Amino acid sequence: MASAQAMGQGEQDHFVLKSGHTIPAVGLGTWRAGSDTAHSVKTAITEAGYKHVDTAAQYGVEKEVGKGLKAAMEAGISRKDLFVTSKLWCTDLVPDKVRPALQSTLKDLQLDYIDLYLIHWPFRLKDGAHMPPEAGEVLEFDMEGVWREMESLVKDGLVKDIGVCNYTVTKLNRLLRSAKVPPSACQMEMHPGWKNDKIFEACKKHGIHVTAYSPLGSSEKNLAHDPVVEKVANKLNKTPGQVLIKWAIQRGTSVIPKSTKDERIKENIQVFGWEIPEEDFKVLCSIKDEKRVLTGEQLFVNKTCGPYKSASELWDHED
Repeated sequence: MASAQAMGQGEQDHFVLKSGHTIPAVGLGTWRAGSDTAHSVKTAITEAGYKHVDTAAQYGVEKEVGKGLKAAMEAGISRKDLFVTSKLWCTDLVPDKVRPALQSTLKDLQLDYIDLYLIHWPFRLKDGAHMPPEAGEVLEFDMEGVWREMESLVKDGLVKDIGVCNYTVTKLNRLLRSAKVPPSACQMEMHPGWKNDKIFEACKKHGIHVTAYSPLGSSEKNLAHDPVVEKVANKLNKTPGQVLIKWAIQRGTSVIPKSTKDERIKENIQVFGWEIPEEDFKVLCSIKDEKRVLTGEQLFVNKTCGPYKSASELWDHED
């Protein structure tokens, strides 16, 4: 296992993507951010010093994110100093819907381009699909055709980098076989309770940057209350959240903690100028209870009709 020192990411506040562009080490996540989103985005950028905002069409908050970005830029922040990530939703995973989906995102965000555009999940859904899906609502996904369209967005300057989320090694290898522009980034659930080593190692091998989402685990298993995390936090005089975010950065990933509380937003980026010592880093890496929080089951599994009849099938039995 790579140690904190071996990763050499101690003081790094950004990572360099394959394309040569940089991605900030900490971003503001906006999933389930709600009605305070515009305020949170503006606060994060203008008061807490965030440069990266992560959002998605499916979150239903892009208009609010756009208002927050606009307010931050009106307050004097330059667009070129910001990094904005969005994602292509499952109902738009057909080649001829890719560009219109991005254009809709750009309009909502009030931007001319975004820095990173990701395939949100590698499963195509019929418009209006139920949760969980009914028979015939999970459709065939033309990954190669969709990726070609993503590549054309880069060529046309609408997107600087493209990537994927919630991929398996199997699906990543399939994509790499046909991609002319390889994915710059792969966004996955990652925290000490779900290290996701297989995809992490595969991405490292191919020079694909990894962004960790849900760095604190989830409401069902909130790692901020884990005794091991609390012990390290007390020792370092940091909050458990800061320790978990720093763990992600020292591991070599960028990280997108989500909060709508101003105080927490500010706290979550106070992760530079100090390090988790190697022995504590190793202790955090040894937390057991390996369990994925976001399985995708509610979105994509139909236990009787398929095509995916279990969460394990979604993840190509790699868990």
